[in-house]
Amino acid sequence: MAYRRTPAVQERLDSMRAKLIESATGLVARNGYGGCSISAVAAEAGVGTGTVYRHFSNKGELFAEVFRIVCSREVAAAVNAGNAARADSGPCVTAVSASVQTFAERALRAPTLAYALLVEPVDPQVDTERLLFRESFRDALAVAIAEAADAGEIPAQDATVTAACIVGAIGEALILPLSRGHADDTVVPTILTFTLRSLGSPT
Repeated sequence: MAYRRTPAVQERLDSMRAKLIESATGLVARNGYGGCSISAVAAEAGVGTGTVYRHFSNKGELFAEVFRIVCSREVAAAVNAGNAARADSGPCVTAVSASVQTFAERALRAPTLAYALLVEPVDPQVDTERLLFRESFRDALAVAIAEAADAGEIPAQDATVTAACIVGAIGEALILPLSRGHADDTVVPTILTFTLRSLGSPT
Protein backbone atom coordinates (compact mmCIF):
# COMPACT_ATOMS: atom_id res chain seq x y z
CA MET A 1 0.00 0.00 0.00
CA ALA A 2 1.34 3.40 -0.96
CA TYR A 3 2.18 5.74 1.90
CA ARG A 4 -0.23 8.61 2.31
CA ARG A 5 0.72 11.70 4.24
CA THR A 6 -1.60 12.63 7.04
CA PRO A 7 -3.05 16.16 7.02
CA ALA A 8 -0.81 17.06 9.97
CA VAL A 9 2.33 15.90 8.13
CA GLN A 10 1.33 17.75 4.98
CA GLU A 11 0.65 20.88 7.00
CA ARG A 12 4.15 20.72 8.53
CA LEU A 13 5.71 20.22 5.10
CA ASP A 14 3.76 23.13 3.63
CA SER A 15 4.70 25.31 6.58
CA MET A 16 8.39 24.51 6.18
CA ARG A 17 8.25 25.14 2.43
CA ALA A 18 6.62 28.53 3.05
CA LYS A 19 9.29 29.35 5.65
CA LEU A 20 12.08 28.50 3.21
CA ILE A 21 10.51 30.66 0.49
CA GLU A 22 10.09 33.53 2.95
CA SER A 23 13.73 33.21 4.03
CA ALA A 24 14.92 33.12 0.43
CA THR A 25 12.82 36.17 -0.43
CA GLY A 26 14.34 38.11 2.44
CA LEU A 27 17.84 37.14 1.38
CA VAL A 28 17.41 38.17 -2.24
CA ALA A 29 15.84 41.45 -1.10
CA ARG A 30 18.95 42.19 0.97
CA ASN A 31 21.75 40.58 -1.05
CA GLY A 32 20.47 40.11 -4.59
CA TYR A 33 20.36 36.79 -6.41
CA GLY A 34 24.13 36.43 -6.58
CA GLY A 35 24.40 36.86 -2.83
CA CYS A 36 22.11 33.94 -2.06
CA SER A 37 22.83 30.25 -1.70
CA ILE A 38 21.12 27.14 -0.40
CA SER A 39 23.27 27.21 2.72
CA ALA A 40 22.38 30.86 3.32
CA VAL A 41 18.67 30.09 2.99
CA ALA A 42 19.03 27.20 5.42
CA ALA A 43 20.80 29.40 7.94
CA GLU A 44 18.19 32.14 7.55
CA ALA A 45 15.42 29.60 8.17
CA GLY A 46 17.28 27.95 11.05
CA VAL A 47 17.43 24.52 9.43
CA GLY A 48 20.05 22.29 7.82
CA THR A 49 20.76 22.38 4.10
CA GLY A 50 19.29 18.89 3.80
CA THR A 51 15.91 20.29 4.76
CA VAL A 52 16.07 22.77 1.89
CA TYR A 53 16.98 20.02 -0.56
CA ARG A 54 14.04 17.93 0.61
CA HIS A 55 11.77 20.67 -0.71
CA PHE A 56 13.78 22.04 -3.65
CA SER A 57 16.24 20.16 -5.83
CA ASN A 58 18.51 23.15 -6.42
CA LYS A 59 18.88 26.91 -6.07
CA GLY A 60 17.19 27.55 -9.39
CA GLU A 61 14.04 25.70 -8.38
CA LEU A 62 13.82 27.49 -5.03
CA PHE A 63 14.35 30.95 -6.42
CA ALA A 64 12.07 30.31 -9.38
CA GLU A 65 9.34 29.90 -6.80
CA VAL A 66 10.47 33.07 -5.04
CA PHE A 67 10.39 35.02 -8.30
CA ARG A 68 6.99 33.57 -9.20
CA ILE A 69 5.47 34.72 -5.94
CA VAL A 70 7.12 38.14 -5.82
CA CYS A 71 6.46 38.90 -9.49
CA SER A 72 2.80 37.95 -9.12
CA ARG A 73 2.57 40.27 -6.13
CA GLU A 74 4.11 43.18 -8.03
CA VAL A 75 1.88 42.74 -11.08
CA ALA A 76 -1.17 42.51 -8.81
CA ALA A 77 -0.19 45.74 -7.05
CA ALA A 78 0.20 47.53 -10.38
CA VAL A 79 -3.12 46.22 -11.70
CA ASN A 80 -4.93 47.13 -8.49
CA ALA A 81 -3.54 50.64 -8.63
CA GLY A 82 -4.69 50.97 -12.22
CA ASN A 83 -8.18 49.72 -11.39
CA ALA A 84 -8.45 52.09 -8.44
CA ALA A 85 -7.36 55.06 -10.54
CA ARG A 86 -9.83 54.14 -13.26
CA ALA A 87 -12.66 53.91 -10.73
CA ASP A 88 -11.76 57.25 -9.12
CA SER A 89 -11.13 59.53 -12.06
CA GLY A 90 -12.85 58.08 -15.08
CA PRO A 91 -10.45 58.15 -18.07
CA CYS A 92 -9.18 54.72 -19.04
CA VAL A 93 -5.68 56.03 -19.69
CA THR A 94 -5.27 56.81 -15.99
CA ALA A 95 -5.22 53.06 -15.33
CA VAL A 96 -2.07 52.75 -17.46
CA SER A 97 -0.24 55.62 -15.82
CA ALA A 98 -1.25 54.53 -12.31
CA SER A 99 -0.04 50.98 -12.95
CA VAL A 100 3.28 52.24 -14.32
CA GLN A 101 3.74 54.68 -11.44
CA THR A 102 2.99 52.03 -8.83
CA PHE A 103 5.37 49.54 -10.41
CA ALA A 104 8.23 52.07 -10.63
CA GLU A 105 7.73 53.42 -7.13
CA ARG A 106 7.59 49.96 -5.58
CA ALA A 107 10.73 48.95 -7.46
CA LEU A 108 12.62 51.99 -6.21
CA ARG A 109 11.55 51.30 -2.63
CA ALA A 110 13.14 47.83 -2.82
CA PRO A 111 16.04 48.37 -5.26
CA THR A 112 18.04 45.22 -4.56
CA LEU A 113 15.00 42.97 -4.96
CA ALA A 114 13.77 44.84 -8.04
CA TYR A 115 17.20 44.69 -9.66
CA ALA A 116 17.25 40.93 -9.12
CA LEU A 117 13.76 40.58 -10.57
CA LEU A 118 14.49 42.69 -13.63
CA VAL A 119 18.09 42.34 -14.76
CA GLU A 120 20.49 40.46 -12.49
CA PRO A 121 22.00 37.31 -14.07
CA VAL A 122 20.06 34.30 -12.81
CA ASP A 123 19.68 30.56 -13.41
CA PRO A 124 17.61 29.49 -16.44
CA GLN A 125 14.73 28.33 -14.25
CA VAL A 126 14.53 31.76 -12.68
CA ASP A 127 14.88 33.53 -16.01
CA THR A 128 11.79 31.70 -17.21
CA GLU A 129 9.82 33.26 -14.36
CA ARG A 130 11.27 36.66 -15.22
CA LEU A 131 9.99 36.36 -18.78
CA LEU A 132 6.56 35.30 -17.53
CA PHE A 133 6.57 38.31 -15.22
CA ARG A 134 7.27 40.68 -18.10
CA GLU A 135 4.56 38.99 -20.13
CA SER A 136 1.96 39.26 -17.38
CA PHE A 137 2.77 42.94 -16.76
CA ARG A 138 2.58 43.56 -20.52
CA ASP A 139 -0.79 41.84 -20.74
CA ALA A 140 -2.18 43.84 -17.82
CA LEU A 141 -1.12 47.12 -19.40
CA ALA A 142 -2.46 46.00 -22.78
CA VAL A 143 -5.96 45.61 -21.35
CA ALA A 144 -5.97 49.20 -20.08
CA ILE A 145 -4.40 50.52 -23.30
CA ALA A 146 -7.03 48.77 -25.42
CA GLU A 147 -9.80 50.21 -23.27
CA ALA A 148 -8.35 53.71 -23.61
CA ALA A 149 -8.12 53.31 -27.40
CA ASP A 150 -11.68 51.98 -27.60
CA ALA A 151 -12.85 54.98 -25.59
CA GLY A 152 -11.16 57.34 -28.05
CA GLU A 153 -8.76 58.69 -25.43
CA ILE A 154 -5.69 57.63 -27.44
CA PRO A 155 -5.13 56.65 -31.09
CA ALA A 156 -5.96 53.14 -32.24
CA GLN A 157 -2.91 50.90 -31.85
CA ASP A 158 -1.69 47.38 -31.18
CA ALA A 159 -2.13 47.44 -27.41
CA THR A 160 0.07 44.40 -26.81
CA VAL A 161 3.02 45.81 -28.74
CA THR A 162 2.68 49.22 -27.10
CA ALA A 163 2.51 47.60 -23.67
CA ALA A 164 5.61 45.50 -24.39
CA CYS A 165 7.50 48.63 -25.40
CA ILE A 166 6.46 50.41 -22.22
CA VAL A 167 7.47 47.46 -20.01
CA GLY A 168 10.86 47.31 -21.74
CA ALA A 169 11.39 51.04 -21.41
CA ILE A 170 10.50 51.02 -17.71
CA GLY A 171 13.03 48.26 -17.04
CA GLU A 172 15.73 50.07 -18.97
CA ALA A 173 15.04 53.38 -17.23
CA LEU A 174 15.23 51.75 -13.80
CA ILE A 175 18.43 49.73 -14.27
CA LEU A 176 20.89 52.42 -13.20
CA PRO A 177 18.83 53.80 -10.29
CA LEU A 178 18.24 50.29 -8.99
CA SER A 179 21.90 49.34 -9.32
CA ARG A 180 22.84 52.45 -7.35
CA GLY A 181 20.15 51.88 -4.76
CA HIS A 182 18.56 55.29 -5.20
CA ALA A 183 16.96 57.58 -7.76
CA ASP A 184 16.43 61.31 -8.04
CA ASP A 185 12.93 62.75 -7.89
CA THR A 186 12.62 63.12 -11.66
CA VAL A 187 12.79 59.43 -12.57
CA VAL A 188 9.18 58.39 -11.97
CA PRO A 189 7.63 61.58 -13.44
CA THR A 190 9.83 61.19 -16.51
CA ILE A 191 8.75 57.56 -16.92
CA LEU A 192 5.11 58.66 -16.67
CA THR A 193 5.62 61.40 -19.27
CA PHE A 194 7.22 58.87 -21.61
CA THR A 195 4.36 56.44 -21.04
CA LEU A 196 1.67 58.96 -21.93
CA ARG A 197 3.58 60.17 -24.99
CA SER A 198 4.10 56.62 -26.20
CA LEU A 199 0.35 56.07 -25.96
CA GLY A 200 -0.36 59.20 -27.95
CA SER A 201 -2.23 60.71 -25.01
CA PRO A 202 -2.70 64.49 -25.12
CA THR A 203 -2.45 64.66 -21.32
